[in-house]
Parts: sequence; C-alpha cells; structure tokens
Amino acid sequence: MFTYDVLKLQALMEELIMANCKEDARSWLQERKALLSDPKGFNSSFAQVPRKTGTAFLPVIVPEQQAIGQVCPGFNVGGWRIDRLCRVWLLTQLDAKDKEKYFNSIENLFRSAAMNELVALYSSLPLLAWPSLWIKRCAEGIRSNIGDVLEAIMYNNPYPAANLDEPAWNQLVLKAVFTEKNINLIYGLDRRANKELAYILSDYAHERWAANRKVPPQLWRLTGKFIDEKLFPDIEKALHDQNLTTKNAAALAIAESAYPPAKDLLKAMPTLQSAINNNNLSWEKDVLPV
Repeated sequence: MFTYDVLKLQALMEELIMANCKEDARSWLQERKALLSDPKGFNSSFAQVPRKTGTAFLPVIVPEQQAIGQVCPGFNVGGWRIDRLCRVWLLTQLDAKDKEKYFNSIENLFRSAAMNELVALYSSLPLLAWPSLWIKRCAEGIRSNIGDVLEAIMYNNPYPAANLDEPAWNQLVLKAVFTEKNINLIYGLDRRANKELAYILSDYAHERWAANRKVPPQLWRLTGKFIDEKLFPDIEKALHDQNLTTKNAAALAIAESAYPPAKDLLKAMPTLQSAINNNNLSWEKDVLPV
C-alpha cells in the first residue's frame, strides 16, 4: 500500500507538529486522530485545521526535516505552514485497507477543496497509499492556474517523478518553465530528462525569440544531454547571448553533452570551461530563475 515506512514518518511529523502547536491545538489533533473512521468527521476536521492550529510558518529545523526526507526521499516540508503539515499528517492517518473507500474519501476532499486545502492534498501525494490511484489527479493538478497548487505538485514532491508517464512529466516541466517556477526544486528533474522534452523546450525557446521575449536560462538544463544537430543552433545562440546567466546556462548544458561541435564551442571559452571543471559554476547557485 505504502512506498515508505508510514509509522516512522507519522511519528516524525507528529513530533514536528507537537513542537509547533499550542496545547489546545495538540489536544484537538489527537481527538481528531481518534475519529478518522467517520468520513464526515474527517472532512470537517480537515477544513477546521487552520482555525485550530494557526497558520504560522514552520521554523527551519534542519535535523527533523532531513529525517523526514530520509524516510520518504525527495519529500521536504521546508517552508510549509503548520496547518499544511497538520492536514497532511491527518491524511496519513486514514485507514487504507479498503482501497475503494480510501480513494473515495480523499477524492471527495479534492473535489470540494479550497485553495489551501488543495495545496495540502497535492503535497500529500507521495505519502498516500496506493500510489497509482492518484496519477490522474496529479495530471489534473498540473493543469491548474493556481500558483500555490502548482508549487505543491512541483516543489520537493517526489510523486510526479516516480509515477507520471513521460508525456505527463514533460507537461509538468513545461508548465514550470512557462510559469517561471524554480525548476531546481523539482525532484527527479535531471533523472527524468528526455529528448522529447528537450525538443519541446527548444520549440518554446523559438516561440519566445520570435516574440522578442527572454528565454528562461534554466530551460537549457533539460537539453544538455540531448544536444544534436537540431538543438545545436539553439545552444550556440544561448552561449553567445549577452546575458551572463544565459551564457552560463548554455555552458553548463554543453558540459553535459557528448556532441562534438558543442564541446568545441566550450573549448573556445576556456574561462567558462575552467569554472565548470572546478565546480565554480552550477545550476543551483549561478543559474537561478529570473
């Protein structure tokens, strides 16, 4: 049912919750935990969470957050509010033995959820039982125009990389680029890179250039391994861009390429090549979203 040690993760999340909630909120959460067998009661509890726990942002507690990520690789609660964490924690408490009942209970929440509830629901995808049940729901979320919902699916969420097929994954990445999200936070980004996506992003870059609009430099991160005769003119243009961030991005992409003409381009720029070879230039610190 679950792809991780659910009891261990529940305990880690509960520890974080108890450290960041007042006594009355802690008592209320424990009461709600004991009543989860009633679907109507659960829906009501899920909606009431912010009124009971508040909406303060969690402090940065690195050891606890790292421990959570070790149980469920790629999952990270950094930057969350306490109500989001409590809602996700409650979802992990639902009895998953009856597959149909479990699915219907959570699917009904999705159908009636307000924005912050949707954020918690999509954040919970990697923690829900029966992972294949939620693929269509994840794909539907990617079509959302609500920024917070998109970030809940994209950022520090291992579910898409583990479960989406290639077309749906490519749509997620394209949506992230199109909406100027920080693709550094997409778990599995480099592992799921593929030639079809590289070609799609190339077409998107051409559309931007034709409209005299800037191409997001991080876009080139997804092309490096697939540079060929089709993509080479694009990467060459980016490498000679006057914008330093774009130039850096093109250089980093070429460093991942085995295409000889591209490698020759970088050899002609020894300063850039040296910076990459010495790890003084990277996607995370030098090619940030703009």
